[in-house]
Order: sequence, then structure tokens, then C-alpha cells
Amino acid sequence: MKKGISLVTLTAIISGFSIFINQFGVSVINPYIFTGLKNITVAVIICCLLVVMKDWRVLKKLNKNSWGLLLTIGLVGGSIPFLLFFKGLSLTTSAQGSFIHKTMFIFVTVLAVMFLKEKIKKEFLFGALLLLLGNAFLLKFIPHSLGKGDLLILIATLFWAVENVISKYALKELSSRIVAWGRMLFGSIFILIFLVITGQVSLIDGLNINQITWVIITSVILFGYVMSWYSGLRHIPVSLAVIILLLGAPITTLLTFIQTRVLSWGEVLGIGLVLAGIIIILKIVDIIPSSSFIKRKDYVRN
Repeated sequence: MKKGISLVTLTAIISGFSIFINQFGVSVINPYIFTGLKNITVAVIICCLLVVMKDWRVLKKLNKNSWGLLLTIGLVGGSIPFLLFFKGLSLTTSAQGSFIHKTMFIFVTVLAVMFLKEKIKKEFLFGALLLLLGNAFLLKFIPHSLGKGDLLILIATLFWAVENVISKYALKELSSRIVAWGRMLFGSIFILIFLVITGQVSLIDGLNINQITWVIITSVILFGYVMSWYSGLRHIPVSLAVIILLLGAPITTLLTFIQTRVLSWGEVLGIGLVLAGIIIILKIVDIIPSSSFIKRKDYVRN
């Protein structure tokens, strides 16, 4: 449990930096090309890692069910939502898109209760409300309507929620490296097929040094995100993991403050609400996904 929380906290920190840095990359590159190249680069890195760690031997022993899970994770987590999210982000404001994406923990929690049998206390709703309010203040956004771009981002968020629950299930039998490999490799293949069908793959030849540099920088960040996330998710319930992931929002805000030297009282309040919500949930949530997990009260006692 402690190891899982530490790794997912690292993922949240990486996420905070990733959102801040990716805005520069996506502003100078076609969003579909940007997403595709990042995913392909990370997939290649993980493939090399599997060879070094000799995990390729494990791949030979996977059954049809495991391959099916990896293909599904790549489709619903590593390709479709990325394409939907960046397309939606080009049609709406970053604040509105980010807020919608931050609601993912709600969908993950509902799915985790339904399909993974994770249990939570009713007080969880109070902490969840603080998280939503905190992100609204951080993003200086109050939801009022859904346009086409917002709808695309919402659909992408639902896809990612489903993928996280499937990944959690897959991690019962598969290592975090194998799941990360499946997500990035098959996701990259699906995105590449999309680029070929839409005639955008030729745009790769026209990239300049500046654009390639941004792809490399963001790919390294994405690699760290993926590896720490699945490694942490293996040890803690998915509904708890996605809550910890919300720590990334205050980090992005602080990085923006360093850049602009502007921090409103609303953003300070938002940071406080997010931190309060996460602390409350960590203290009151009683999640028992399966007999293989240590109950929180037993962990605290030991």
C-alpha cells in the first residue's frame, strides 16, 4: 500500500509538469502528429526495456485472454481517447477541457465499485465535492454548457476511466511493465493506422528541430508517467489512485505562477480545497477491492 501510494504520488507530480509542458508542444505541432509520435516513442522505449529486463519471455506465455486485455487497453486507453482529447482541446478552452478531464475520478470510482467490487464510505462524496470545487477555482472555471469540443473531451475521459479499471484488473495477473507495454504499443499502432487513413502521416516529414525537440521532451515525461502509474496501480485500489492523481492540478498551477508571477486568491483557495479533499478521502475511504489487498486499518496498525 505504501509503495503504491508513493508511486502514484510520483505520477501526480509528473502529471503536473506534463500538463504545463505539453501546452508548449501542442501549440507548435499538429495535435494528432504530436500525440502519435509521443506514444510511438514511448512504445519503442518500453520495448527496449522489456528486452533488457528479459520480459519478452513472459510475452510468449501469455494466453488469449491476456492478449485480449492488452489489445483492449491499447484501444480504449492508448489511442481513441488521446485523439478525442486533443481534437476536443482544439475546439474548447483549456480550462473547460481540464475541468472535464478532472472528473475522471468520479467515473472510475463508479466503475470500480461495480466491476472490481471496491467499497467506499458515503463520506467519500464530501471529499469528492471539495476536489471538484478545488479544480473549478484552480481553472477559474464554472461549468455551464457543453460544446462539441467539451463532449469529445468527456467521451475521452470516459474511455480513460474504463481503461484504468481494465488495467487494474489486468494487473492481477500481468506485470506493470507488460500492461504499460500493451497500452503504448497497441495504442501507437491504432493511432498510426488513424494517421494513415486520414492522410496525416506525411506531415511527419515536415517537422523541424524545434518540433522534434518538444516531442522528445514530452515523450520522456510520458514514459515516466506511464511506468510510475502502472507500477503504483498494481498495489492500491484504482479509485484511490485516481484521487491521488488530482494532486497534479495544484502543481500545474504553481508552475504557471512561476512563469507568470500571477497567482489569484481563487487559485490559492483551489489548491487548499484539492489538498483538503485528498487528505479527507485518504483518511475516511475504506476500499477493499479483493482479499489480496491489505485492509487500510491493518496497514495502519502494522
